[in-house]
Amino acid sequence: MVDLLAHRYIGQHIDKVVGVEARGFIVGSALAYKLGAGIVLVRKPGKLPSETFSKTYDLEYGTDTLEIHKDAIKPGERILIADDLLATGGTMTAVVDMVQTMGGEIVECCFMAELDFLNGRRKLPAGKVFSLLNF
Repeated sequence: MVDLLAHRYIGQHIDKVVGVEARGFIVGSALAYKLGAGIVLVRKPGKLPSETFSKTYDLEYGTDTLEIHKDAIKPGERILIADDLLATGGTMTAVVDMVQTMGGEIVECCFMAELDFLNGRRKLPAGKVFSLLNF
């Protein structure tokens, strides 16, 4: 399935793929390898070894926080954000905000699957969401 995602982005000059904790690490790493791009990990607080930028965001039942290395994305880099599943979009909205704050240009947010009835796509940049499977 990662080959199907990678094929979509061949020739789009992706600089880095952002993989979101934790299954997004698998999808993102495979995509980065296939595209010859770098991989950037977005993790829960306290898991990354260097200086980080963090984002706290709302969930249906409270809040959560994600972190990314401060030097992981340079202004103008073309970024593909990858995860296994798009549900409500809360986590991905936080990741999009982090990437944009760091100056990254989001090419697209891609997912293996999407739960359409939760409308997570509506929270993300218009026209910048792709899912292999929709339920």
